[in-house]
Amino acid sequence: MIGKTLSNRYFIQEQLGGGGMAIVYKAEDRRLHRPVTVKVLRSEFACDEEFVRRFHREAQAVASLSHPNIVNVYDVGQDGDVHYLVMEYVAGENLKTHLRRRGALAPEKAVAIARQVCDALHHAHQHHIIHRDVKPHNILLTGAGQAKLADFGIAREATGTTLAVTQNLMGSVHYFSPEQARGEAADARSDIYSLGVVLYEMLTGTVPFNGGNPVAVALKHVQDAPPPLSAKNPAVPAALERVVLRAMAKNPADRYQSALEFGRELSAAAAASPPAPEEDTLVYRPVNSKRLSPRGWAVIAIGVLAVLVGGWFALSAYLNVAEVEVPEVTGLPVDDARHRLEELELRYSISEDYSEAPSGTVIEQDPRPGETVKKGRVVFLTVSRGPELVKVPDVRQQPVAEARAALEAAGFKTGEEYEVFDETVGRGLVVRTDPLTNTTQPKGSAVDLYVSKGSPAAWVVPNLVGLTVEDARAKLAAVGCTLAPAIPSVRSDEYPEGRIVRQNPAPGTAAREGMVVTVAVSAGPGPAPRQVEVEVFIPKDGKSHTVRMVVQDVTGEHEAYTGTHPPGDKIKRVVEYMGPATLLVYVDGKLARQEALR
Repeated sequence: MIGKTLSNRYFIQEQLGGGGMAIVYKAEDRRLHRPVTVKVLRSEFACDEEFVRRFHREAQAVASLSHPNIVNVYDVGQDGDVHYLVMEYVAGENLKTHLRRRGALAPEKAVAIARQVCDALHHAHQHHIIHRDVKPHNILLTGAGQAKLADFGIAREATGTTLAVTQNLMGSVHYFSPEQARGEAADARSDIYSLGVVLYEMLTGTVPFNGGNPVAVALKHVQDAPPPLSAKNPAVPAALERVVLRAMAKNPADRYQSALEFGRELSAAAAASPPAPEEDTLVYRPVNSKRLSPRGWAVIAIGVLAVLVGGWFALSAYLNVAEVEVPEVTGLPVDDARHRLEELELRYSISEDYSEAPSGTVIEQDPRPGETVKKGRVVFLTVSRGPELVKVPDVRQQPVAEARAALEAAGFKTGEEYEVFDETVGRGLVVRTDPLTNTTQPKGSAVDLYVSKGSPAAWVVPNLVGLTVEDARAKLAAVGCTLAPAIPSVRSDEYPEGRIVRQNPAPGTAAREGMVVTVAVSAGPGPAPRQVEVEVFIPKDGKSHTVRMVVQDVTGEHEAYTGTHPPGDKIKRVVEYMGPATLLVYVDGKLARQEALR
């Protein structure tokens, strides 16, 4: 496959990896001049028509996703018997490779990665797409630390068809939800379970369940409780451990019900986890071995009583925190939202997302407005980053179809198309865009195309004489001109009824955009048939020659004669025509003679 170009566009450069279902390559998109990742279905699946059909359908659905933490799908296609998927190329390594190289991650780094995957899953679930194969192998890490989730939609089709591929199953079964292990339908909460397993592995360096074969591992997902994270890594905060174990609950109803909720609980657990405390230096004094006096016992009793009373008051204060109603802060600038929450003694946690709302505006809150909560409760705010901005790609000098594809690949919509004259850009190619090339614009906005009609000097009024009115209109439209609405009829012996007999401006006149051309058509009686005798002499060169005579007259073009003759022969042929005509004589396929007939 390396060195091959798929669909005359994707040049395969090197193999990046592969699994039970497909082989992954790095390639160059020679149309848009950028690196891409191409996933090619293995031949045993390419032969399954139903599998291929679902593969294409799923890929097209996933291509609709657009999120900074999801690997973009650019194209899905077929070249002969090769079925392939074209995706964004991510320079970096997958999370599995990273964990093998580094071992367990610091809790704050693990949470940062998991939080980004939650954002990706939330976006996908909102579009009714379930991943079904969340695992470290499908999480790519860029050099800047950004996490990108890959292989959306493919796992759904692989579940039913690739269970026989032991290697592929072993790679996924460690992250299966209990319902997937039982062969039941997966939903968004199945993805949450799998991400919980991934987070478990990031925090401890190992998966929670191992076994000698896939069935043994699957049974543990269904029956066994995961080993405590703190037993494997004491540095894992208790609050974070509780979040992971809830995500991995056996019953989907006991898990987080959305990736958004999971992500917020991760943020809250990270915020609530204090840094590891430094131990105070203690000065130990020798213990007096003498027995305490009654006065000493009294002092100790008073101290214990004070601690108990203080504890009771502290517990009462905790249990009797005042309640407040959560205010409506969506639509407010984030500073105003903070102020309103602080006034009510509510805490807040802020995340950002792209949105059509102005940058810095609160677009989502949890808990919802009107809910009654205790003071000190964390309110999760999602704040708009404004529209995602991307550069308008350079599509100048490209055909319209390719320009459209490049704009859509960059995240834009194609707006209006306008035709303009241009002396340097060929006809049908893009002259410029609006907004201009390389300007930064909101993702999803429309870009207009200005398409060349060619040089104005090359546009001249065509010859319309002898044409029907419909044919004349089509010829004029091609050069930006129109036919006058009033078309008089005049007597003509040269042209049949309904054919154009004269025009103004004359043929060859420079055409201008919107120029109106007037014509008159024949009212009859039209031309009478005429005849002319044509003589052709065959050269005496020792070779036979094929002669063909063609007549172009007011009725169109027709062949008057064709035949092969010996050297030195003389041909006499009577040719019939109507009205002004042209005789064309071809010898051995080459034009040998042309004359006007009257």
